[in-house]
Amino acid sequence: MEIAALPELLPAWTFGFLLVVCRVGSAVLALPAFGEAEVPMTVKAAIALAFAAILWPAVQPALPPPPADAARAALLVVTECLIGLWIGALARMVVLVLPLAAQFVGFLLGLSAAMLFDPAFGASGTALSRLLGLGAIVLLFATGLHAVPLAALAGSYAVLPAGAPFPAGAAAEAAVAMAATTFGLAFQLAGPFVLAGIVFQLALGVMSRVVPQMQVYFVAMPAQIVGGLALMAVLAGSLLAAWTEAARGLLGGLPGL
Repeated sequence: MEIAALPELLPAWTFGFLLVVCRVGSAVLALPAFGEAEVPMTVKAAIALAFAAILWPAVQPALPPPPADAARAALLVVTECLIGLWIGALARMVVLVLPLAAQFVGFLLGLSAAMLFDPAFGASGTALSRLLGLGAIVLLFATGLHAVPLAALAGSYAVLPAGAPFPAGAAAEAAVAMAATTFGLAFQLAGPFVLAGIVFQLALGVMSRVVPQMQVYFVAMPAQIVGGLALMAVLAGSLLAAWTEAARGLLGGLPGL
């Protein structure tokens, strides 16, 4: 490449790099592990710029040239941001399975009175939900699954090239299907605790009939919490292993893989 050609190439390169940053940066805001609320915004920006710099040379030949009008340029930027947010949100739903299941379990264990702020849901949640939410992030890095959404982001340029219209219908369908899958998986993971809670409540009902003088509430609450935590200690390893296998399959189905 001749030095004289640089003034003609720099505008196209700059606009192409901007498009890559838009897709990668919007995805990083929603991706699990990288887009957590505890991660400073400067760190997220550095991650987005670093990954965009790595990805840009590979996708640069397929990037569209700078458009002549500002409206077309704005449309391209918005489309790239939507694609990145879509991929990041799909990956985020997979990680929310564990804290969502822990929310179910926390209510069954009687821990709903002890609430704290949960950045994953943007509202108050149980301590158990926060614990398993952090455990999901640790498992992502321990198993290498944190790199799967990044690979999907890089491969998305093959199925969703820059400059193509955003597939709103397919995106909505995929988001709804992923949400339904994650809710079903969360309830399946909480299934043993749901069954134990039903059996425990039935036993309390029978006991209150047999021994009407007993203060059921004061007996039930400590037994429910202690028994639930003991069951969690026994099943925690199996629960995390089951989520890891399910997450590997769900993340493997992201667009671009």
